Amino acid sequence: MMRLATPGFLRFAQAPVLEKTFGGGEANVAVSLVNYGLSADFVTRLPKNDMGQAAINELRGLGVGTGHIVRAGDRIGIYFLETGASQRASKVTYDRAHSAISEIQPGEVDWAAAFKGARWFHWTGITPALSDNAAAVVEEACKAAKAQGLTVSTDLNFRKKLWSKEKAGKVMGNLMQYVDVCIANEEDAESVFGIHGAEVTSGKIEHAQYESVARQLTERFGFKQVAITLRESYSASHNGWSAMLWTDGKAYFSRKYDLNVIDRVGGGDSFGGGLIYASLRGDEPQKAINFAVAASALKHTICGDYNRVTLEEVEALAKGDGSGRVQR
Repeated sequence: MMRLATPGFLRFAQAPVLEKTFGGGEANVAVSLVNYGLSADFVTRLPKNDMGQAAINELRGLGVGTGHIVRAGDRIGIYFLETGASQRASKVTYDRAHSAISEIQPGEVDWAAAFKGARWFHWTGITPALSDNAAAVVEEACKAAKAQGLTVSTDLNFRKKLWSKEKAGKVMGNLMQYVDVCIANEEDAESVFGIHGAEVTSGKIEHAQYESVARQLTERFGFKQVAITLRESYSASHNGWSAMLWTDGKAYFSRKYDLNVIDRVGGGDSFGGGLIYASLRGDEPQKAINFAVAASALKHTICGDYNRVTLEEVEALAKGDGSGRVQR
């Protein structure tokens, strides 16, 4: 989708211009994986016009495969971003009605061809929220992925501006039967599935509460792994950031980073990309969660949706080099 953001920290009512970039949940993950040296394709539906082509050109320039993108529809989805600071929260306004992806139909994507040679399929809860047809296509893709032996992961990514909790619970509940790895935060688990356990407003991270959320998700849906990001939001500019990976009945917690936030949009996607990469290279759970959190900590310092970092930069931070000293 297209991102139109106010420059710096200007408010919507102040900004004389908006900065155009592209991004989106699944695309952000694909960019991360390519940055770390893997091959990744992004599958979607985009209009055959200049804006759709610009989005494809940007992905191609970053090394993401675009050969299975369907070219149809009239418009690309848009979101407007006003970046907050200190005690003023960021704001997102969606303009996604009748976007090309929201009008996708089952059968438009050749999933067997798209998944040829692949090992992993990732999708987010944003896509099925766009329309009933989009939800049907996600299920179509999940069935094809499982038939070809791929690992399937999802980021719950509940967006209250796109659908209700009731609709999300029904649709996502059905799709969970295909999922091996579930990525969430405690708010997603409660909003989508009514799973309580973690208090998000206390300012404290209680490990036992997050273990409870992961255990409940696993017991209900049979996931192989559950990853939960743990954000302590002191203000829009200052966050604590860590995560937990639940696997084989055991919790693995990462170190916590104290972040001065530049741009948090895409932070969860960069975590997902890091976790998928670490899993594909065979990292043991503690190393995998440390890598994923280091990757997403770096994303908070980068403007735009994409996590434009290298494998070496993530590895250095994961090993404890967070000094920020000038590299000469």
